[in-house]
Amino acid sequence: MTELPSHNIEDVEAAVRELSLWQGIRAMTPLKGGVSNAAFVVDDESGRFVARVGTDYPFHQVSRAREAQAHRAAFEAGLSPELIFARDGVMVVKFIEARTYGEPDVRGNWQDCLELVMRTHRDVGHRIRGQGAIFWVFQILRDYAETLRIANHRSTPQLAGFMQVTDAMEAAQVPLPVIFGHHDLLPTNFMDDGKRLWLIDWEYGAFGTAMFDLANIAAANSFTVAMENEMLRAYFGKAPDLALSRAYYAMKVAAALREAMWGMISELFLAAPGVDYVAYAAEYVGRFEAIHTAYLKDFS
Repeated sequence: MTELPSHNIEDVEAAVRELSLWQGIRAMTPLKGGVSNAAFVVDDESGRFVARVGTDYPFHQVSRAREAQAHRAAFEAGLSPELIFARDGVMVVKFIEARTYGEPDVRGNWQDCLELVMRTHRDVGHRIRGQGAIFWVFQILRDYAETLRIANHRSTPQLAGFMQVTDAMEAAQVPLPVIFGHHDLLPTNFMDDGKRLWLIDWEYGAFGTAMFDLANIAAANSFTVAMENEMLRAYFGKAPDLALSRAYYAMKVAAALREAMWGMISELFLAAPGVDYVAYAAEYVGRFEAIHTAYLKDFS
């Protein structure tokens, strides 16, 4: 078993170089932008690949075995590049020459991004083999809060309020079919090769409710109200009624809070080079507060 250091980028690179699948590495280039994993573009005699290093993160409920399971299913569904290797905290996928999206790109091409999400919900779940994982954001938020409380994190005075909001947003949900979702629709997980879009990074891929992915993509990419209304109509095939609208906006509150608390938890356990988890959490606390205020105005 390869031992993977957490913080030293040189040691991580050395661990990747030691993998037995390589036929002759010509070059390795670190990829920037990851907030929890180290990644490299590897030019090998056998082709070009992306190698990403990241062990299990129980504090984020991330299992690399489940991630690999989800990625394989997504590749079979035509959504993600092929997974070549997955073991001991290292995943290697075929390199695709593509541009990583930012928020304006997702907003400018939201219909095609939504189509990838809908294909995920429709096509990935029945390709999952073995025991399936579940993603329920309200359970995750409660788990995060307990971890932060035990650590006496600086957010401790806010946790009771966060949990009151969590309970209220969960109570606003409506029954929907169980689907397999991505659950991490940040703009950087969409890639455009000039001919098509790809969806990557399946750390949180699991069975759950479609409402989270819809709320997550909107909250993480600053959708306008008009875009949200069009998105819901496109997904459900009709304009949402009051109960469905309330459930959606409640889930959007939860999605923003999850991202904020993800940053707080990451402060405790992660140290990706150049990543400011305090600033990340603060940005999403601001988004959460704004979305929650709008929810209370419209649905209280």
